[in-house]
Amino acid sequence: MAKPHDFTAKIRWTGNRGDGTRTYRGYDRTWNIVTDGKAPVECSNDPLLGGDPAKHNPEDLLIASLASCHMLWYLHLASTVKIAVQSYVDDPVGHGESEPDGTGRFLAATLRPRIEVPKGTDLAKAEALHHEVHKYCFIARSVNFPVRYEPTFIEI
Repeated sequence: MAKPHDFTAKIRWTGNRGDGTRTYRGYDRTWNIVTDGKAPVECSNDPLLGGDPAKHNPEDLLIASLASCHMLWYLHLASTVKIAVQSYVDDPVGHGESEPDGTGRFLAATLRPRIEVPKGTDLAKAEALHHEVHKYCFIARSVNFPVRYEPTFIEI
């Protein structure tokens, strides 16, 4: 039987310029993630919608969460089959679309990790692990769009 889990976060809107949402252009689309015991994360909406490009937006956070979950499971699976990952850096990209009315959605995501492993590592086995991660990663199992993997392995 599945074991239930609760995940929490605290979101605090910071965009009130004094009149709240009295007018559409009278407030900022900014907020902080201020979960107790953790460093705050300053956020804004997508720059295409007037957000602050220097702050994380929900789309950034989704693709980063997906890639992070994948990385953590990949490292776990690699350790279980004795693949000694030395470095893992991913530049994931979320592929989306926006409608004229401003609505949008993710169509797919591509994870593009660069993984350093010792010379002589079984690279076919290392690559195959990426296709096993989707069985375990909580986030990948929850999204309704396909996730592709384009790993690059560097033997050091």
